[in-house]
Amino acid sequence: MFSEIKIAAPAKVNIGLNVLPRREDGFHNLESIFQTVGLCDYITVTLLDEENVCEVSCDTMELPADNTITSTYRAFCSLTGKKSGVKVALEKHIPSGGGLGGGSSDGAFFLYALAQLTGVDLTDSLKDKVASLVGSDVFFFLHGKKNGYKNSCAVVTGRGDVVKAIEPRKDLYFLLIFPEVHSSTKEAYELVDNAYETGNTTSCPKLTEYELIYNKPVKEWTFANSFTSVLVKKYPVIGKALQDLKESGAVWSDMSGSGATVFGVFDTKEAAEKAFSQLKINWNQCVLTQ
Repeated sequence: MFSEIKIAAPAKVNIGLNVLPRREDGFHNLESIFQTVGLCDYITVTLLDEENVCEVSCDTMELPADNTITSTYRAFCSLTGKKSGVKVALEKHIPSGGGLGGGSSDGAFFLYALAQLTGVDLTDSLKDKVASLVGSDVFFFLHGKKNGYKNSCAVVTGRGDVVKAIEPRKDLYFLLIFPEVHSSTKEAYELVDNAYETGNTTSCPKLTEYELIYNKPVKEWTFANSFTSVLVKKYPVIGKALQDLKESGAVWSDMSGSGATVFGVFDTKEAAEKAFSQLKINWNQCVLTQ
C-alpha cells in the first residue's frame, strides 16, 4: 500500500447556469452543465504515524482552519471508522472564490487519495455521504465521469447534488480571465433573488435541451448564467472582460458559477492561442486550457 499520493484536482466551468427561485428552506435549485478544464490544483497526501490528525498546508495562501480538505477528512473518518493521520500539501493554481469549484475539487480528489491510502472501497454511497457533509459541488467531482473519460462533464441539477454524467467534448478550448473582483456566493444569490422580485431574470434554455445544445456547434449555444447580468451591473470589470473575450474571437463566453471568473470558448486551437496572446497584455491573470 502507498504511503504518499500526489493527485491533480481540476477546476470546472459552468456552461450555462440557471438559478431557480429560492426554495422555502432558503436554498436554490440550479440547472447547469459542469465541465472540468485543464487548470488544476495539486494535492500531496502523506500518511502519518499519528492518528486523527489532518495537517494541511498551502503554498500560496493561508487556508482557514476549517476547509474542504479538513471537512472531507472528518466526514471520511466518521463514516468509515478510519483514524489514519495525514499530512496534506496543497499547491494552489485555481483562484479561490472564482466560481471554478477549486475548494470542492480539492475536497473530492483528496477523498480519492485518502481512500486509496487507507484501502477503503470508495462506493457511490460513501461518496454521496461525504459530499453531503462537505459541499454541493463535491458531488460533481465525484460523479461527473462517464465511461472512464479523463475529463468530467455532467448535467447538474438540484442543489448540485443530482449529477448526470455526459460525454465531454474534446474540441473545445477555454480562455479564462480572472478579474480582480471577489463576489461572495451569498452576495450573488441575494442579487439573483432581488432580480426575481423585480422581474429582471435571465432567460435560460429548458433543462431537457441542455445536452442537445451542448453538442451543437458552439456558435449555436443559447446558454446563459443567471448570475452574470446582476454581477456585471455591480462590477463593470466583469462586463469588460466578457467584451474583450468576444472581441478577441470567442465563439461563446460567459461567467462561471457565481463569478467572478469569465471564460471564452473557442472551437480551434489556433483561434484560442491568438486570443490568448492578445488578452494577456491587458489581463494579468488569464489562462488558456482545454
